[in-house]
Amino acid sequence: MTYLLSVLIVSALVTFFLRAFPLLFTKFHEMPEALIQLGKTLPPAIMAVLVVYCLKDVPYSIDSALVMIPSAIVTALSYKWKHSTFLSILLGTVVSVLLSHII
Repeated sequence: MTYLLSVLIVSALVTFFLRAFPLLFTKFHEMPEALIQLGKTLPPAIMAVLVVYCLKDVPYSIDSALVMIPSAIVTALSYKWKHSTFLSILLGTVVSVLLSHII
């Protein structure tokens, strides 16, 4: 019980400080260039890692290719179009589920 409570407290503190960290960069301070660059490069890198992770265990068959390749393309194109990670994952998942039920 003590372990679970300590994990909960540490998680809450980490979450609080991560949420409070941007307050340090208000109008009195400029955002460091490294953080600006990280904000530009991290979302596409996360999407690339997710695509590779999702496709690593795909069985080599025509049926799975007909489901996974269009789903990956929809995910990549929707991210390129709207720059929304949530939207692109959602659309890719919807296409994957629909195609897996059709094929």
